[in-house]
Formats: sequence, structure tokens, C-alpha cells
Amino acid sequence: MANELDEMSGPTLEEGRDVNVIAKKIDVKIGKGSVFFDIIWWFLPPIIGGIIWTVMKMKARSYFRQLEQKIQHDASQIDNYLEQRVQILQNCARLLDKAIDLDKDTFKTVAAYRSGRGADGDAARNEYAEKIGEIGRSVNIAFENYPNLKAHQELADAMQQNSYLQREITAAREVYNDTVNAWNRDIFAWPTKMIVAAKAGYTTRIPFIADRETKEAARGVFF
Repeated sequence: MANELDEMSGPTLEEGRDVNVIAKKIDVKIGKGSVFFDIIWWFLPPIIGGIIWTVMKMKARSYFRQLEQKIQHDASQIDNYLEQRVQILQNCARLLDKAIDLDKDTFKTVAAYRSGRGADGDAARNEYAEKIGEIGRSVNIAFENYPNLKAHQELADAMQQNSYLQREITAAREVYNDTVNAWNRDIFAWPTKMIVAAKAGYTTRIPFIADRETKEAARGVFF
């Protein structure tokens, strides 16, 4: 039998194709077959079959609760790095003699988005990260427009810390996205986890998404 996907003979898409993260939450739904499967355990002789099935579902619920706490922890790590970056950018702004206008409510915004609080924590965190990224780009532009500022050691150190924190944020996002991927995969793991997830009303979670300006800049020519 020939390979269904043959990278040597194609078909190929020479012009390439860009991909995007779909910011949509998917509900977990089960059909009549799963409902029947959930009930039939209690009719298996002896009744111990229903008890075993109940224990399996309890373990699945416990797993999801622990995974949810892991997601919260990973999200909090990102928030911590974002908050540190805000402080560094504020220091940069002061050194630039207020050349960059930072939102006076920035820290309130950090607190509001911490650990996913709000109507939609995943979307809010993405929105806030994009906002901080815009501020960082503004500081970098001002820094580059005034070459004499590069001799200012304190500012140079702050910019170096900003670069370091951005790398840490990227790494923390990878950890967060891995945990979100585990959640999105396991809520559809039939039968036990999917049935538990459907009854609990769980949905998929949206991972971190690069903002439009960053994606457009990545397509640019740097050399």
C-alpha cells in the first residue's frame, strides 16, 4: 500500500500558507450512545460495575481540577513576568524623560487579568500581553531614535532586562500552551473524561496568540 502522504510527489503548495490560532471555544457534547454507556454500568451484574465506573469518573474529575490549577499556575507565571516587564518599561519611560506615555492604570490592569480573572481570562490575558508588547515597541523605537541614550548605563541595563523578561514570557507561554493543549485534548478523551467534561460543561481553552503587529513584523526583511 502506498503512503497516503508523499512529500516527494505532492501535491505541494509552492506559494505557502499562513496559519492562525482560532479564538473559538468548543463545547464538549456527548450523544445518546455515551449517555447509554454511562447508565449501563449500573445494570451489569453485580452492582459493583456501577461503583467502579463511579470511581473512574471521580478520578477524572480530580484530574481536571488538578489540571485547571496547573493552568492557573502557568498563567500566573506569565502575569508575574508581565508585571516585572511593566516595571522595567516604566523605569525606561522615566529615563526617557516621559517620552513614552504609559497607562496610569497599568498595574490595576495587571491585577484584573492575574490568573485569568474576568469574563474570559484567556482572551483578556492575550489582550493585555498585546498591550504590553505595544508599549515595549514604543520604548524600543524611542531608544533607537536617540543614540546618545545608549551611553546611559542605567537605561541600557533596563533595556537588557526588558529583553530578558520577553524571553521568559515566551518560555512561560510555551509551558502554558502545553498545559492548555493537555486540557483541550483530554476533555475529548472518550469515554470517562469526555463524559465527565460534558456533564461539567467544560469547553476548550484558547492558547496564547501572537498579536497582528508581531506576525506582520516577522514577515519583514531584517537584513
